[in-house]
Amino acid sequence: MRFGLQIIQVISAVLLMALILIQSKGVGLGSTFGGGGEVYYTRRGAEKFIFWGTIFVAIVFTLSSLAGVLLTK
Repeated sequence: MRFGLQIIQVISAVLLMALILIQSKGVGLGSTFGGGGEVYYTRRGAEKFIFWGTIFVAIVFTLSSLAGVLLTK
């Protein structure tokens, strides 16, 4: 049980790092391909998927970490 939890933590940590690094700082994915400069924009397409995926993976990582702490007590 504990080994499976550690596997989930490692996989979610690597995915979380990758998803965070894919996102450009404050300007969105469009600036990667030459766009940018807008003050306000909405996330669309792949950028929206990456954003929500980052939130989901962060929740999975947090819950697996809490479960690991609770299982060791």
